[in-house]
Amino acid sequence: MKGDGTVEKLTLRALRVNYSLSPKEVADCLGIEQQTLLKYENDSSDIPIHLANALADYYDVNLDSVFLGPESDLKQKFKERKLRNVH
Repeated sequence: MKGDGTVEKLTLRALRVNYSLSPKEVADCLGIEQQTLLKYENDSSDIPIHLANALADYYDVNLDSVFLGPESDLKQKFKERKLRNVH
């Protein structure tokens, strides 16, 4: 949790990397193609809800703590917040 009371969200890629798993390992376990997983790690804004839930269950996190959208959006928000904190 951040100082302002909001929960920091993690991307699908960050969750996988935190568990030291390869895209192939996760995709094989969930019965999907590796390219499908990589696509949704890059931009999860149109991920099917059943797959989002399956990934949240797999990583043992609440779906509310997963950032769903283009990974670039989250990176941009992080940069903006960092700049605000500097000034």
